[in-house]
Amino acid sequence: MAVNLVNAEAVGKVYGTRALLDGVSLGVNEGDRIGVVGRNGDGKTTLIRVLAKLETPDTGRVTHSGGLRLGVLTQHDSLDPAATIRHEVIGDLADHEWAGDARIRDILTGLFGGLDLPGFTDGLDTVIGPLSGGERRRIALARLLIAEQDVIVLDEPTNHLDVEGIAWLASHLRARRSALVVVTHDRWFLDQVCTRMWDVQRGTVHEYEGGYSDYVFARAERERIAASEEAKRQNLVRKELAWLRRGAPARTSKPRFRIEAANELIADVPPPRDSAELMRFAGTRLGKTVFDLEDVTVQAGPKVLLRHLTWQLGPGDRIGLVGVNGAGKTSLLRAMAEAACTEGEAQPAAGRVVVGRTVRLACLSQEVAELPPERRVLEAVEDVRQRVDLGKGREMTASQLCEKFGFGKEKQWTPVGDLSGGERRRLQILRLLMDEPNVLFLDEPTNDLDIETLTQLEDILDGWPGSLLVISHDRYFIERTTDRVFALLGDARLRMLPRGVDEYLERRHRMEEESAARVLAEAAPEKKQQQKPQGLQKSAADQRAARKELQRIERRLDRIGGQEATLHDRIAEDATDFERVAKLDAELRELSAEREELEMRWLELADEV
Repeated sequence: MAVNLVNAEAVGKVYGTRALLDGVSLGVNEGDRIGVVGRNGDGKTTLIRVLAKLETPDTGRVTHSGGLRLGVLTQHDSLDPAATIRHEVIGDLADHEWAGDARIRDILTGLFGGLDLPGFTDGLDTVIGPLSGGERRRIALARLLIAEQDVIVLDEPTNHLDVEGIAWLASHLRARRSALVVVTHDRWFLDQVCTRMWDVQRGTVHEYEGGYSDYVFARAERERIAASEEAKRQNLVRKELAWLRRGAPARTSKPRFRIEAANELIADVPPPRDSAELMRFAGTRLGKTVFDLEDVTVQAGPKVLLRHLTWQLGPGDRIGLVGVNGAGKTSLLRAMAEAACTEGEAQPAAGRVVVGRTVRLACLSQEVAELPPERRVLEAVEDVRQRVDLGKGREMTASQLCEKFGFGKEKQWTPVGDLSGGERRRLQILRLLMDEPNVLFLDEPTNDLDIETLTQLEDILDGWPGSLLVISHDRYFIERTTDRVFALLGDARLRMLPRGVDEYLERRHRMEEESAARVLAEAAPEKKQQQKPQGLQKSAADQRAARKELQRIERRLDRIGGQEATLHDRIAEDATDFERVAKLDAELRELSAEREELEMRWLELADEV
């Protein structure tokens, strides 16, 4: 029987006149991996802070098992600004101690891209004070993961991580023995990591078995039973379930829900969008030319981000853009937007951006634009337009669109200055849509949005007839809203990826392995040339034996690489068979461990020959 680690009994918490938690009773057991979802402001963060004893409940009690080791990642870190990264993350461990720990090496590489912390001027000795909020957050996450914990509590851990970092974090948390409670809007991450879900609504917490896909199904089933047939037909949750079930098999890793029941529930739900119809409509609104890039070079100061790029964004194209941080994704969007806003006068460092005459561009940047704090929400939206045409015959008033994005009748009269960060982000998107653009550039649109708002945004984009270019670390949103994925891999080139984000991660993994192999190859001759102290020289026979073992290890490493690729393919093919995937994943972990041991042995032998 699972050991109970954290227990909440009849917990209540009130802010002002609003009860965020009302008589909530639940627990965290050994081995649990729990995802917490709910609308912004409904009490997700309050719940995990109460469970972690960072806040005291007004009623009820929270108990921890004796000697519990509990680590918490909050949205505001407690790092010492005068300290170095080494001091906060590694502590007092000597270099040979932490470098010899495979777990620490994996965490540093996964979160920072390498043991030398590329991107930080002084590596581990970089002082924390001047760093950005995203960099500080990764440092706080690394510190938490390196420590031994019985329970890990994470509040929006995927913020400020790229697609690659999120994939690594999901893999790392699955492999840990620690129990996990995580608040996140990243639905792919929830599906990959979590075995249970908590849905925080109006002071109560609804519990579901499984990951995000299972949660969507359970909600749809519950609403089907409670609703009339017509209400059931129009339910957004069923629409999302339809997309999940009809999508790529690898999209959901643990579909434990009843497949037959799910298929019956979505039998009469059409695909989320009619791509052909939207393309035709977009063509009539935009003409043949939207954005044509001809031999373009994009720079950030002296650094060349993209070189000799010839590319086209056509009418009705829906493109997702992924890539390593600093590769130039936002800079590319900015160069295109500047050309559009100046009618072609502002051009990149080299080459030419041609903008269609009928282009009406709207850009959602990562920064939330400031509005007069005394303006009401509805007034701020109506300042743009009173009514909006969202395509496919869907016309809405400003008030109706506000409601769709979670601003109820009363909330619409809230001053902008009283809104939370997530609510301001929602208002920013609302104002963009009200302007009826025919081209949308969205730079990290999922930041600060809850899952319900993301679902509403996806529903609106399903029927929106225009060209869409999305930068996002949220692969669920990328896969849900776009038809093609392009990648910037850090080599100043833009590539189309037919298999989407999965192909991007595979390519990045291969690039890292090739880079590591080059380092090993360069290190071996240097070590070979170094003169060893008297008495440590190896005999000719010992050197021959070492060379033979090196060759054997290299052959085995080649075979392991092939076996890993085969296992990845088999996991993708059998993604709907949970037991089979678990078995293949265990084999993959064994191969990875063997490869790591062989690489360490290779380094030792290279020093001897």
